[in-house]
Amino acid sequence: MKRIVFTLVAVIAVAGIAALTARASGRADGEATPGIKLPPGYRDWRLISVAHEAGSLNDLRAVLGNDAAIEAYRKEKLPFPDGTIIARLAWSYVPSEENNKAFGREQSFVAGAPTNVQLMVKDSKKYAATGGWGFAQFKDGKPADEAALKGCFSCHEPAKANDFVFTHYAH
Repeated sequence: MKRIVFTLVAVIAVAGIAALTARASGRADGEATPGIKLPPGYRDWRLISVAHEAGSLNDLRAVLGNDAAIEAYRKEKLPFPDGTIIARLAWSYVPSEENNKAFGREQSFVAGAPTNVQLMVKDSKKYAATGGWGFAQFKDGKPADEAALKGCFSCHEPAKANDFVFTHYAH
């Protein structure tokens, strides 16, 4: 029961921070290498999953998908069709004093400052050299430089059997 409550609190916190961040930062028109822009309304896309990454990343993340991504996930269709876009929004995480008071101990963490937004865009012809996926990363709405994107595909190669996508659909 406590695990369910913690998961609900985390999901609600991530959604709330996403809404606040979207209002505060607005939509950037900057283009990332290789020509990928932040899609309008991406923060309103449907939730695919949430995660906590430990180690050097140490963040909370929400993975969102456009309509093509959600339909492919729901139908368990691989490879993902061209036009699929998967967005990963990440935040640092911080203890929630308010929640911890309610629980009577330190156990609750919520989203802190946003760290970045990453995109995977499926276009099997344009991005044939990288498994059909284009990769982009944005910080504060500004695109990352090309050097920051060089490791994207090699990182995703272990997920080749899942069309280079790590995230599984949380029904």
